[in-house]
Amino acid sequence: MAEITNSIVLERLQANFADKVLSTEESYSVLSINTTPEAIVPMLRFLKEDTLLQFIFLTDICGVHYPDAEKPLGVVYHVHSLVHNIRIRIKVFLPISNVHIPTATPVFKSANWMERETYDFYGIVFDGHPDLRRILNMDDMVAFPMRKEHPLEDPNRKDKKDEYFGR
Repeated sequence: MAEITNSIVLERLQANFADKVLSTEESYSVLSINTTPEAIVPMLRFLKEDTLLQFIFLTDICGVHYPDAEKPLGVVYHVHSLVHNIRIRIKVFLPISNVHIPTATPVFKSANWMERETYDFYGIVFDGHPDLRRILNMDDMVAFPMRKEHPLEDPNRKDKKDEYFGR
């Protein structure tokens, strides 16, 4: 069996999703691809069902928040080909005004709880999810705690004054 490399994975993705591969990078030997919300499920399905690639294990789905970016909220998918021992990272970034993305549960059943956790902490809505509700926080909570929307420290604290530290 021939060794599968990041360049082979990228070539196959670009051949099938040419206009949907927005950007790529490679860090720590892991290929990262940015794509659109509409392309994520077909791309995951292709990676899983392609007889050469066989990315059959969804390692993780997580959210990210870059408050100063044009599209500040992101969903990051980590997928692993156990057959070839190669990993890929797929990112989808969303504007705050539209935090909807299709669910990956039709492709990977394990996406269920990972998407619920991402919804719970970042408020990203996975359209078509079979049971999208909070998983770790209280049901009546209205905020999303992992979003960077609050100051890191209380500005009224008295023990954090620079004058106490000789600054």
